[in-house]
Amino acid sequence: MSGVPGIALATITAHLDELLRVRDIPDYPPALNGVQVEHRGPVTKIAAAVDTSARTIRGAVDAGANMLLVHHGLFWGGLQPLTGPHYSRVRLLMDHDVALYSAHLPLDTHATFGNSFLLAREIGLDASSGFARHETIDCGVRGKSDIATTEILSRLNTFANSHGGAALASTIAAGRRTRHWAICSGAGANADTIREAVALGVDTLITGEGPHWSAVDAEENGLVIIYAGHYATETLGVRALAEHLSVTFGIPWTFIAAPTGL
Repeated sequence: MSGVPGIALATITAHLDELLRVRDIPDYPPALNGVQVEHRGPVTKIAAAVDTSARTIRGAVDAGANMLLVHHGLFWGGLQPLTGPHYSRVRLLMDHDVALYSAHLPLDTHATFGNSFLLAREIGLDASSGFARHETIDCGVRGKSDIATTEILSRLNTFANSHGGAALASTIAAGRRTRHWAICSGAGANADTIREAVALGVDTLITGEGPHWSAVDAEENGLVIIYAGHYATETLGVRALAEHLSVTFGIPWTFIAAPTGL
């Protein structure tokens, strides 16, 4: 591995559980936040990735990491037998003694490590309020500005390009300016967020992806939606969190890039 003594998995996960409030934050059942797979340990190097896949697990192994920190864990397909690709992922983790920790909405809602908060900062916007309400939490952020909407699209395109993607937008009228924006990373252009955006007077919604109808509805509601890629918009949180763990525990970390094209 890395040559450092290592830290017990239980020590790192207790820190993460408290930092992210994983027992208190509501989420969808398949998220299963926290440790999903243990190992013999101790943790000597951390790998961060957006998704749990054979590609990211192999990337962690090749990088000499024995803990994988992800946003999307093993169980997004719900309860399923350990067969086929699902079995292969678990077997890879077990064979190489790699622990898996997943943080979905507890990461999204975090004031420091949240994907939407970090994306706003990445493109030069200052968040002042929450957005994308889910039960008792806000999964995204919003704020005020006075910037040409095409400039925001350009900034997001530069960001998305650096992660193997591209930013696209619904119809933007000539000379249009963004004065009230909102960000919800991932699959954030849905009926709830569009309805919330319109109710709050948001004129520009920044997200990862959305269905075709969202662009149609956006135009008729005076809203522009910028789709910067599900994968790209959710790279920031796990990177920041892994770096935090590295500083806190003195363990090296790496990011495993595995763009999905979405």
